[in-house]
Amino acid sequence: MTLHMIHAPLDLRCFNGWAARRGLIARGDFDEGAALHTLLTALFGRRRLQPFRLFAPARGRRGSVYAYAAEDERALAAEAATHGTPDDLEVLPPAALRSKAMPIRFEPGRRLGFDLRTRPLRRTRSDPGDPRRSKPRTPPRVAELDAFLLEALTRFPDGAGDPEASMATAGRGREQVYRDWLGERLAPAARLESLRLAQFRRDRVFRKGRWVEGPDATLQGTLVVEDAEAFSALLEGGVGRHKAYGYGMLILRPPDRAPLSR
Repeated sequence: MTLHMIHAPLDLRCFNGWAARRGLIARGDFDEGAALHTLLTALFGRRRLQPFRLFAPARGRRGSVYAYAAEDERALAAEAATHGTPDDLEVLPPAALRSKAMPIRFEPGRRLGFDLRTRPLRRTRSDPGDPRRSKPRTPPRVAELDAFLLEALTRFPDGAGDPEASMATAGRGREQVYRDWLGERLAPAARLESLRLAQFRRDRVFRKGRWVEGPDATLQGTLVVEDAEAFSALLEGGVGRHKAYGYGMLILRPPDRAPLSR
C-alpha cells in the first residue's frame, strides 16, 4: 500500500466559528484536536486522515493540517465533496488539498530526523483494594498519567509534591524520561539515536465527555531504521495514544549531521 502525506490549509477563524456552532467550544475551553477529529471524520470518514497534526500560528488566520492517508488528494477531495456540508467545505476546501507519495521502504540502517507532537502517557490501574480479599470491592480503574509524573510518583511516593525537584535528585529530567518512553514505542521498527524536548506544556483535552489534563510534548531528534516493514507500519499508524486527536504523527526531517558517538 502507498502511504501519502496530505496537506490541507485551514482557515482558523472559519474553523473556530464552525466549532462554536457545533457546541465544541464550552465556556472558553476549546480542544482543537477533538474538533479537527470531528471535522475530518465528517469529510473523509473515520481514520482516513490519521495520524494528523495541526500547525497553527499563535497569531494569524491561516493554519495547516498534515496527515498520513492511504489515498491521494484526488480521492480524498471526491470523498469530501460527496459527504461534506457547505460549512464543512468552507473550513477545509477539498480543492486545496495537496499530497505526496511517501517512500515505500526505508532500509535498515537509514538515519532519519523526526518531529513528533505527542502525549507521553503511561496507562496504570488504580489500587484495587486489600489484596487479601478474593475480589476487590470495585474493579480497578485504568488511568493515563504523564510518564514523567508516574515515574516520580513511583520513585518518590512521599515526596512527589515537587516532581521536578524529586526527579532532579535522581538525575532524571523530563527529557530523559520521554526519551525512554519514545524508545519503547519505536522498537522494534527503529532505534532512537538522539532526542531533545523542543516544546512542553500541560493542557486540557476533551475525552469521553469530560475535560482531562495531561502533557503535550514536541520531540525532535534522529532515529535509525531497524525493521523496514515495521517502520512503514509505524509511520502509517502513528506513535503513542490520542492519535485520532492530532498527536503521534511522525514527520520526517533531515537527520543530525553525524551519528552520536556511543
